Amino acid sequence: MAGREALFEYRRIGAYVKVTAIDCLTGLEVSIVGDAKAGELRLKQTALKKLEYVLAKQATAGR
Repeated sequence: MAGREALFEYRRIGAYVKVTAIDCLTGLEVSIVGDAKAGELRLKQTALKKLEYVLAKQATAGR
């Protein structure tokens, strides 16, 4: 995702946090749910990795 921007939304649900990552260029959204104790950075990295995975998968499917 070099040179691309992503937005993140965090929603606490009890002991868990739902993190939504949105690719600004395509509007594609992915979500993960993780332990709130994991910390914001780790949850953000996990959501970003999922977003990168889905974007790559879509790119290869479009060939």
